[in-house]
Amino acid sequence: MTRTSTTRASAALTLICAFAAIAAGCGATGNPGPIHYSELAEAQTFPYYRIYWTGPRFEGQPLVAADGRKGYNSEVGDSVYYGDCARGHGVFGGGGSCTLPLQVTTVIYRLHANQPLGPQRNTLIRGVPATVYDEGRSIELYSGRVAIDIFSDTFSRARAAALQLRPLNASGSASGPLPPPVYCPVLYGPQERSLEHAMAHLPGHACQQAAAEVAFKNSLRLTPAASQARADVRARDGG
Repeated sequence: MTRTSTTRASAALTLICAFAAIAAGCGATGNPGPIHYSELAEAQTFPYYRIYWTGPRFEGQPLVAADGRKGYNSEVGDSVYYGDCARGHGVFGGGGSCTLPLQVTTVIYRLHANQPLGPQRNTLIRGVPATVYDEGRSIELYSGRVAIDIFSDTFSRARAAALQLRPLNASGSASGPLPPPVYCPVLYGPQERSLEHAMAHLPGHACQQAAAEVAFKNSLRLTPAASQARADVRARDGG
């Protein structure tokens, strides 16, 4: 995985808390207001790659913060945040844990194992490979050069967000297929037939290329028995 859910949640809380503190203090019970136009403008001009959001509002929850270019970390990616934690008695409503209604993180994809995510389902969403985990509350979609990570408090919200994704800093639609990944995502567990077909027809035959590279690397790793057999042949031939 590109980073842990705990790290992402901590980043979300830190940013949202700092944002709210400007207006009312982090321990206040009031809800944070919508994102300031200057912060949104910075996110809209994010220069490194296409980032995604679900618009200025999501299911009645306003966009309250966006990472933008300031403090950008390529390992962490760039995120947008919706709503607050008041209903869950989190940082805006007392003690306890905090789960935002929605966080969308876009990060350059790096090969990582999905097995640590726990129970998961691999499927097609918006025409691209996706992994659904955390009892459906989290979804990772693979598109272009990036992975789009959705973190929500319910399965229905996570699914709805995936179906409403659109670029924040580029033109694009909230309907129709997303751009297919130019890499082969490393999926764990069974795949639907439609997903297998999509993976086999990625741009540049990405999965076939990845499989060929793995096969080549494996061919260079001789087992002790194979190494001994090769040495025996050389000795027999006087090599």
